[in-house]
Amino acid sequence: MVSGRSRSKLVGLLLATAVAAGCGGARDGVSRGKPNLEAFTAEQIFERGEFELATNSPDRAAEFFGEVERLYPYSEWAKRALIMQAFAFHKDTDYENSRAAAQRYIDFYPADEDAAYAQYLLALSYYDQIDEVGRDQGLTFQALQSLRTVIERYPDSEYARSSILKFDLAFSHLAAKEMEIGRYYLRRDHFPAAINRFRVVIEEFQTTEHTAEALHRLVEAYLSLGLEPEAQTAAAILAYNFQSTDWYQDSYRLLVQRGLTAEAKGDGWLRQVYRQMIQGKWI
Repeated sequence: MVSGRSRSKLVGLLLATAVAAGCGGARDGVSRGKPNLEAFTAEQIFERGEFELATNSPDRAAEFFGEVERLYPYSEWAKRALIMQAFAFHKDTDYENSRAAAQRYIDFYPADEDAAYAQYLLALSYYDQIDEVGRDQGLTFQALQSLRTVIERYPDSEYARSSILKFDLAFSHLAAKEMEIGRYYLRRDHFPAAINRFRVVIEEFQTTEHTAEALHRLVEAYLSLGLEPEAQTAAAILAYNFQSTDWYQDSYRLLVQRGLTAEAKGDGWLRQVYRQMIQGKWI
């Protein structure tokens, strides 16, 4: 005798075979040549979606999961299908639809145990689109905001740690963008514009790996403008925090060539940074 669960699996397999045959290999939608899905249970259609995922057809999987939600909107399977649809869209790199499905899940089931995963998928839909440094970084800002939501709203979830790591990488990505623009201006002797970019790194991205270079570039830019006290102060911060780096050694050589030393002077914004640093506060 075949058990109820085995019957379900068997019917699901027959459904998979029927749809595959009916579609004739078409991949532009469930509707073409498909059997009447209303004749199947929510579980059977859900299993068809799992089958498509397992055979590396996430776009088709998303369609079947969507059918579960359409035909059985108030069932437990509809809830499961919605989060799986968000996952399938993401696997298919259809980030916009993945984000929409994940947001619907959060809106409909905010207290559900999978809400944390839905929020994480939403964040990934931005994070996985972060392009090379030379492109616009609007998606990076959105990724940071969404990752922060995971970290703050679901701190004990299994996705919090991954979100923290990705947040740090995205944060560093923004700093790298500022550095790239600052170097561009520096190479073209647009020193005030370069200083403004490096200042952003010091004041807003000081926890990233770009801080030491930003301080050295400030030494270069200020010396080029003849603003020696500012250059000395930038070098003093380098000496205090990054003395073992090549960036400090390069700045030290530039100062020595002019008979200068790395020490805090003047009363500009860098001197304020230096004071805060000595007092144990970094910005």
